[in-house]
Amino acid sequence: MIAGRLNVETGKFALQEVPVPDPGPGFVRVKVGAAGVCLSDVHLIQGLLRPKFLQGDEVTLGHEVAGTVDLAGPGVTSVAAGDRVVVQAGYEHNGVTLTMGVDYDGGWAEYVVVPAGVLVPLGDLIPFDQASIIPDAVSTPWGAISSTADVRAGESVGVWGIGGLGAHGVQLLRLIGAAPIIAVDPLPEARERALAFGADFALDPMAGNFAESMAAATGGRGLDVALDFAGVDAVRTQALDCLGQRGRLVLVGLSGKPMTIHDSTEFSFARKQIRGHYGSEAHHVPQLVSLARLGRLDFAKSVSARIPLAAAEQAVKSLDAKEGNPIRLVLIP
Repeated sequence: MIAGRLNVETGKFALQEVPVPDPGPGFVRVKVGAAGVCLSDVHLIQGLLRPKFLQGDEVTLGHEVAGTVDLAGPGVTSVAAGDRVVVQAGYEHNGVTLTMGVDYDGGWAEYVVVPAGVLVPLGDLIPFDQASIIPDAVSTPWGAISSTADVRAGESVGVWGIGGLGAHGVQLLRLIGAAPIIAVDPLPEARERALAFGADFALDPMAGNFAESMAAATGGRGLDVALDFAGVDAVRTQALDCLGQRGRLVLVGLSGKPMTIHDSTEFSFARKQIRGHYGSEAHHVPQLVSLARLGRLDFAKSVSARIPLAAAEQAVKSLDAKEGNPIRLVLIP
């Protein structure tokens, strides 16, 4: 079969012919229907992210996957051939959390083998391309909003970075009743997208009147929650300044750099908080699938392009360059 493989030592990414994998006891082979292209994949290729638990030097990328059960391994009775499923992006093994497409082979391939326990029934209503992005592009902001930030209805929330994660963050905040939702992005197209996804305000962080606009949007109280989906130092500094009393900044975007609190006395006096977030928990993907099946969420606008797996390298370059300002690019084997 064809697979998009990365050598993490050389940084070389290429499509290769590899054997079709067989599922062992407790594992399942899934015929990939669609697989998302995430900025994390770009960062892996660029060497900005490094697998922690990968056995060997090469891995098939892809942690956003939906498809059809092809073959259940010995002992698996929870699914059967033909079942439509979405694949959770990782699992815990011997006390260690492993990430698909990072620590073990992912879904930029015709088939992927995963533990049976990471499969979430999809039903017949959600197309594979829309379902594939749920395990990260949607579940990561959902986990950040519903668990780490613990956003409540009526709370004011600022969203920095309206890309694949931030756009869904706006949509999910609208779902749970956050108000106002204030999107922040330097790109006019991204701000327009934020308003289309349900933001109440869309601000340019570079504007000279940014602070005044944020104060006006929050009625002078500041934000209850600021979500950093960009992972940029300037964003974090600006977001901290926008927090009100007991405001919490949630770091979702990854930077790997130190963070400075410039006025720790004011930070303590206002009882502000900084919380780290990564990925999602096991119950988040089933929740989102259920919400989509019941019509509470619609991801039709989220898939910016459907690209053949054979053009995976070009898809990576397009996402890195933000060609067309995509929300999510999806590979189709």
